[in-house]
Amino acid sequence: MKLTREEVRKVATLARLHLTAEEEERLTEQLDAILRYMEKLNQLDTSRVEPFTHAADVVNAFREDKVTNRPNAEALLANAPDKDQTFFRVPKIIE
Repeated sequence: MKLTREEVRKVATLARLHLTAEEEERLTEQLDAILRYMEKLNQLDTSRVEPFTHAADVVNAFREDKVTNRPNAEALLANAPDKDQTFFRVPKIIE
């Protein structure tokens, strides 16, 4: 499959890209090389290859979400200049 400059122009228009003639030529060559490589990959026999989602086995590494050190509100608010039950009291700054 040979990619043409007209096809590159059409894709550039769809992507709202303004390309110079040099950029069109360079992209035509590069995209054509990519498509030729994909054609080569399509020739491989993959009938006995199992489909997979990751190249390596991925396991869930998350631990169970447990609280191990409950906060002590009194200790946390011990140095607070002003408090209201278990909350910091701050001066109003918006009128």
